[in-house]
Amino acid sequence: MLFPIDIEDLKPCIQYNTSRSGGSGGQNVNKVATKVELLFDFEKCPLFDDQQKLRLYQNLRERIQSERKIQVVSQQGRTQLTNKKIVQRKLISLIVSALKIQKERKPTKRSRASVEKRLENKRRKSLLKINRRIEE
Repeated sequence: MLFPIDIEDLKPCIQYNTSRSGGSGGQNVNKVATKVELLFDFEKCPLFDDQQKLRLYQNLRERIQSERKIQVVSQQGRTQLTNKKIVQRKLISLIVSALKIQKERKPTKRSRASVEKRLENKRRKSLLKINRRIEE
């Protein structure tokens, strides 16, 4: 799959649900459905191969519903259109970050000087505590 991902390519696999949201909205807060929930069916999306679908499933497991759709919600905007755009941006950033392959961590060793410094500090603390003891 080529980057960047365009939302137009994903539209056949996207479903939107709207509902009333809390928060800002003024007089319209109890009348207008501004909260937007996006459901993305990544398994039916032809843009991704099987390996990418597996990576999406593994990395976005906490956002996947029982129907195996990725769920993204926004209610921070005052209008449905604003929240729809926010949800689309969130989905694209989630997909890009989930498909990014993590670099393997190279284990590092502590330097000899840092180990010696730590041991010297331990010796000093030990001597300090030994010298505090009251001998009878």
